[in-house]
Amino acid sequence: MLEKLQKIEERLREVERQLADPAVYTDQQKLARLMREQKELAPVVSVYHALLRAQQAQEEAEQMLSDPELRELAQEELQQAKSDIARMEDELKILLLPKDPN
Repeated sequence: MLEKLQKIEERLREVERQLADPAVYTDQQKLARLMREQKELAPVVSVYHALLRAQQAQEEAEQMLSDPELRELAQEELQQAKSDIARMEDELKILLLPKDPN
Protein backbone atom coordinates (compact mmCIF):
# COMPACT_ATOMS: atom_id res chain seq x y z
CA MET A 1 0.00 0.00 0.00
CA LEU A 2 2.85 2.40 0.78
CA GLU A 3 4.26 2.04 -2.73
CA LYS A 4 0.88 2.91 -4.20
CA LEU A 5 0.63 5.94 -1.92
CA GLN A 6 4.11 7.09 -2.93
CA LYS A 7 3.11 6.85 -6.59
CA ILE A 8 -0.05 8.84 -5.88
CA GLU A 9 2.07 11.49 -4.14
CA GLU A 10 4.42 11.63 -7.13
CA ARG A 11 1.46 11.96 -9.49
CA LEU A 12 0.04 14.81 -7.42
CA ARG A 13 3.39 16.61 -7.63
CA GLU A 14 3.40 16.12 -11.40
CA VAL A 15 -0.17 17.44 -11.70
CA GLU A 16 0.74 20.47 -9.59
CA ARG A 17 3.83 21.10 -11.75
CA GLN A 18 1.64 21.00 -14.85
CA LEU A 19 -0.88 23.35 -13.26
CA ALA A 20 1.94 25.78 -12.52
CA ASP A 21 2.72 25.95 -16.25
CA PRO A 22 0.90 28.94 -17.81
CA ALA A 23 0.60 27.07 -21.12
CA VAL A 24 -1.87 24.62 -19.53
CA TYR A 25 -4.38 27.43 -19.12
CA THR A 26 -4.79 27.71 -22.89
CA ASP A 27 -6.22 24.17 -23.06
CA GLN A 28 -9.40 24.29 -20.98
CA GLN A 29 -10.08 20.54 -21.24
CA LYS A 30 -6.60 19.65 -19.99
CA LEU A 31 -6.88 22.25 -17.25
CA ALA A 32 -10.22 20.84 -16.09
CA ARG A 33 -8.83 17.28 -16.14
CA LEU A 34 -5.76 18.27 -14.14
CA MET A 35 -7.78 20.23 -11.60
CA ARG A 36 -10.18 17.31 -11.19
CA GLU A 37 -7.25 14.93 -10.72
CA GLN A 38 -5.65 17.27 -8.19
CA LYS A 39 -8.93 17.42 -6.27
CA GLU A 40 -9.05 13.60 -6.13
CA LEU A 41 -5.40 13.06 -5.19
CA ALA A 42 -4.89 15.83 -2.62
CA PRO A 43 -6.99 14.24 0.19
CA VAL A 44 -5.23 10.90 -0.29
CA VAL A 45 -1.80 12.51 -0.07
CA SER A 46 -2.85 14.55 2.95
CA VAL A 47 -3.94 11.43 4.85
CA TYR A 48 -0.79 9.63 3.66
CA HIS A 49 1.39 12.39 5.16
CA ALA A 50 -0.59 12.22 8.41
CA LEU A 51 -0.04 8.45 8.44
CA LEU A 52 3.71 8.94 8.01
CA ARG A 53 3.74 11.42 10.90
CA ALA A 54 1.82 8.97 13.09
CA GLN A 55 4.25 6.18 12.21
CA GLN A 56 7.16 8.46 13.12
CA ALA A 57 5.46 9.31 16.42
CA GLN A 58 5.03 5.61 17.10
CA GLU A 59 8.73 4.96 16.46
CA GLU A 60 9.72 7.82 18.76
CA ALA A 61 7.38 6.59 21.50
CA GLU A 62 8.80 3.08 21.21
CA GLN A 63 12.30 4.49 21.64
CA MET A 64 11.21 6.46 24.73
CA LEU A 65 9.86 3.29 26.39
CA SER A 66 13.39 2.37 27.43
CA ASP A 67 13.65 5.52 29.58
CA PRO A 68 12.02 4.84 32.99
CA GLU A 69 11.23 8.54 33.52
CA LEU A 70 9.42 8.83 30.21
CA ARG A 71 7.84 5.37 30.15
CA GLU A 72 4.32 6.48 31.16
CA LEU A 73 4.28 9.35 28.67
CA ALA A 74 5.71 7.07 25.99
CA GLN A 75 2.97 4.50 26.56
CA GLU A 76 0.29 7.16 26.16
CA GLU A 77 1.91 8.49 22.99
CA LEU A 78 2.34 4.97 21.66
CA GLN A 79 -1.35 4.19 22.17
CA GLN A 80 -2.34 7.47 20.51
CA ALA A 81 -0.03 6.82 17.56
CA LYS A 82 -1.38 3.29 17.09
CA SER A 83 -4.93 4.62 17.21
CA ASP A 84 -4.08 7.33 14.67
CA ILE A 85 -2.39 4.83 12.36
CA ALA A 86 -5.40 2.49 12.42
CA ARG A 87 -7.80 5.38 11.77
CA MET A 88 -5.73 6.73 8.88
CA GLU A 89 -5.28 3.30 7.31
CA ASP A 90 -9.07 2.88 7.36
CA GLU A 91 -9.52 6.33 5.87
CA LEU A 92 -7.00 5.57 3.14
CA LYS A 93 -8.79 2.34 2.26
CA ILE A 94 -11.95 4.35 1.72
CA LEU A 95 -10.18 7.07 -0.26
CA LEU A 96 -8.50 4.48 -2.48
CA LEU A 97 -11.73 2.78 -3.45
CA PRO A 98 -12.48 3.18 -7.16
CA LYS A 99 -14.70 6.16 -7.83
CA ASP A 100 -18.12 5.70 -9.38
CA PRO A 101 -17.86 7.34 -12.80
CA ASN A 102 -21.48 8.41 -12.63
